[in-house]
Amino acid sequence: MAQETRGLSRRRLFTEASAAAGVFTIVSPQAVRGSQANSQISVGLIGSGNRGTYDARITHADPRARVTALCDLFPDRVEQAKAALKLEKVDEYTDYRQVLANRSLDAVIIATPPYQHPEQLAAAVAAGKHVYCEKPAAVDVAGCKSVIATGRKANPKKVISFGYQQRYGPVYLEAYKRIQAGAIGELSTARGYWIAADPFTRREYPGLSPEQEKLRNWFCYRDLSGDFIVEQDCHNFDVLHWFLGGLPLAAVGWGGRKVRTTMDLMDHLSLTYEWPNGIFVNFEANQLTPRGYAKVGEEFTGRKGTILTSRQRMIHVKGVKDEETMESPRDITYDGIEHFLGLVQSGQVENVAERSALSTMVAILGREALYTKKEQTWKGLYGA
Repeated sequence: MAQETRGLSRRRLFTEASAAAGVFTIVSPQAVRGSQANSQISVGLIGSGNRGTYDARITHADPRARVTALCDLFPDRVEQAKAALKLEKVDEYTDYRQVLANRSLDAVIIATPPYQHPEQLAAAVAAGKHVYCEKPAAVDVAGCKSVIATGRKANPKKVISFGYQQRYGPVYLEAYKRIQAGAIGELSTARGYWIAADPFTRREYPGLSPEQEKLRNWFCYRDLSGDFIVEQDCHNFDVLHWFLGGLPLAAVGWGGRKVRTTMDLMDHLSLTYEWPNGIFVNFEANQLTPRGYAKVGEEFTGRKGTILTSRQRMIHVKGVKDEETMESPRDITYDGIEHFLGLVQSGQVENVAERSALSTMVAILGREALYTKKEQTWKGLYGA
């Protein structure tokens, strides 16, 4: 009886979330952008670090858009981004609110430390901008609920996208299509993994206050990054959320630190999630594997075969010595950003704030199971 009650409450939540997050609205390009349909989209970057600069380079190289404003609390970050984008003339800011007050901007990219995403997304939506926000949606339950609330009250003419690029990668779209069509039969189980080296390097910043130095090294701290299961592995959980057609009921697992002892983060973990319909999902990750080996992706097993997904390729195992491989032609970040720009230009509006927050909450559910070393349920952590 308890199992049925949990399933019913989760199905109700997922139905409501899907209804709010999966709607496309078609309006005229002029109404969406407030300018001529054939003019470039003016984009501001909030958070000019490595990831933000990478996103901005893709955006600025697209003939439909141009980056006209850069923002970061630290001026050297703005200078690095300006050099990388080869921008001679650009508006420069240290306060994101000044960017949002710039009426010449059609859209913003938010690529700041994850704990800032809910506040800045809400401000960008209130300012009437189209938004591409990097993942994760937040670092805690309150932040995810804030993102959901922001998405629900957003202008229906404005695009809200998140950096969950797998949703737009050709190999993932093909894998999802095959699973939905029954190519591997009834889904029995799934698993995910992100086994790789430590991507973080703590640096010293002479002259900065302790608070500023912590912010420059934000990835080292769980309160700023959400720990690596949220900051990085949320990609896997977004795929599981998508392919399994819903959200987990519970999670249990263990994790800790063996190598990376100078950061306020775990460096390895192992989890088991319970999904509806009796599907159990194993997830394993670490950031301690020596360089030279990495395994990142997901596996979906059905009664007739298995499909493996990653940013690089899809492998469809149909039987003994019978498999098909589809390679990804490029980094799927391009697909995500080009999709965003296409929506802004065309007037086909997508708002994925709620969906993205729910995917982030899957990671947070796992993190809380790891921290407490106890089973955590969705209902217990988030409510019915």
